[in-house]
Amino acid sequence: MIKAPSRLHITLIDLNGSLGRLDGGVGLTLENPHLILKCNPGDKGVRVEFNNQDKLSPNRLQEYCDKIESASHKMMEFLGMEGGFDFTVGETYPPHSGLGTGTQLSLAAGKLISNYYGQDLDAHSIGRVVGRGGTSGIGVAAFHEGGLVIDGGHPKTEKSKFLPSSASQASPPPVIARYEFPEDWKILLVIPRFEDRVSGKKEVNIFQEYCPIPLEEVQQLSHLLLMKMMPAIVEGDLDTFGEVINSIQNIGFKKIENMLQSPVIRDIMESLRSAGAAGVGMSSFGPTLYAVTDTNSKGLEKAAEDALGPIDSEIILTQAQNHGAEIN
Repeated sequence: MIKAPSRLHITLIDLNGSLGRLDGGVGLTLENPHLILKCNPGDKGVRVEFNNQDKLSPNRLQEYCDKIESASHKMMEFLGMEGGFDFTVGETYPPHSGLGTGTQLSLAAGKLISNYYGQDLDAHSIGRVVGRGGTSGIGVAAFHEGGLVIDGGHPKTEKSKFLPSSASQASPPPVIARYEFPEDWKILLVIPRFEDRVSGKKEVNIFQEYCPIPLEEVQQLSHLLLMKMMPAIVEGDLDTFGEVINSIQNIGFKKIENMLQSPVIRDIMESLRSAGAAGVGMSSFGPTLYAVTDTNSKGLEKAAEDALGPIDSEIILTQAQNHGAEIN
């Protein structure tokens, strides 16, 4: 059994590439929501069952099945093994919501199969086999070790085009910094259930249309990360960390991601800031929003509920997870 975390994708760093590398990312591993996946040997092929199937949408069921089946077949082909596996999905969280479902499912399925065959493959190796980490390395690093993670992107010799992870064949990038995130800093997640989400061809088209990002914005973001965010984590300075999160929303590719959202997303973010959140951001292409605080979480929940109005949504109060997936 594997209990795999979710993650926030705070920002991509360099979608300009003038120094010979693309991508780079900053992300945070979360304790909740998480997914639980179990695996037993079965007849030929891959079967997927759900403990709470009647409570899940057809889209979520299909997305989970597709990711598990794809990762399983890739891993079995890589290992040169035949056979079958029966998977049982315990807990879930929504796909295409900015929380990294696809990567965690793929890595979890790959890890369970590799362990069954006695192969102790690490997360980076599994990510390469199952095709995850082609743009951001945050999901792979979250699965491996948790915490707040910064990855160094890909050399242009390996990845020459601006593409999302779903369309990239590059290997997971190297982790260049990893920090224990203060566990007394709470993370409020606001997850609107919008039907129109960014994925697939739509996501590829956005990368192609808006990249490269101006070099001066990449430099501004890099300066913020190196001289403000990273010291704030080390020193436990929530106010400064929150200032960086707020600033990031208007720089580089994150600015594009926010610009393409429904106006209600911006309204919710402003409501959370007005209610006292130290920092408010959107994870990846959303629609998941997050607010960082050490006090007044109830006030933030109320502000989110008021801003959402009749919109179907989920609000989760969680915290960082400073370790990777739990494997039993």
